[in-house]
Amino acid sequence: MLRFLYVIIMNLFRAPFMISKMRYEADRPDKFSEKRRYRLNQQAVRIMCHTGRITTVCHGSENLPEEGGYIMYPNHQGKFDALAIITCHEKPCSVVMDIKKSRSILVREFIDLVQGKRLDKTDVRQAMRIIKEVASEVKAGKRYILFPEGGYERKKDNLVADFKPGSFKSATMSGSPIIPVALIDSYRVFNGLHIKPVTAQVHFLKPLLYEEYKGMKTVEIAQLVKKRIEEKIAEYTV
Repeated sequence: MLRFLYVIIMNLFRAPFMISKMRYEADRPDKFSEKRRYRLNQQAVRIMCHTGRITTVCHGSENLPEEGGYIMYPNHQGKFDALAIITCHEKPCSVVMDIKKSRSILVREFIDLVQGKRLDKTDVRQAMRIIKEVASEVKAGKRYILFPEGGYERKKDNLVADFKPGSFKSATMSGSPIIPVALIDSYRVFNGLHIKPVTAQVHFLKPLLYEEYKGMKTVEIAQLVKKRIEEKIAEYTV
């Protein structure tokens, strides 16, 4: 949290202009292309990382499909997770986020620039609508980040919690590739009480294609994706 506050304070002189620009373009998707709006998000993340002495190391970009939509399923460690992935993911992608965490200043702009989805975990009907919308958009070629753990409260290590099977319904409904994403040490970025240089890792793993999981239940898919992420984390944290 200390680093988060430090980044905000150190960027107070540019924040009004940057946030205004992000808000302006987010409100006009018909005027500004998806690629332009995505690049603006990446620019904001680069400024944040430079100020906060944050390094993101990317692995496995060659595993990302060249064409078509897909859903990335990362483990969840903290506020930096989606930003780390966006830093490493060249092509525009969007994100599904808890509605309660998406309304604060700057976060709101980040989400709106990529036309992300706000998920209300207390409203089953709304959640199902979001699942269907994501499935439809992915089928049409859009790429999404969806965190199957559901939360990251007080994360202080690289351990992975159980994945919620319902998170994978958008993938099964769209028949899209599932991309497991292993995040390592991302929790150190904003959860610590220091501003020393920190490095987070993003690993895009081999896609799980529809032909491979179409006969599986979502519980089985969740367990398989979690296992692959845990195995990759173990390679780099032993």
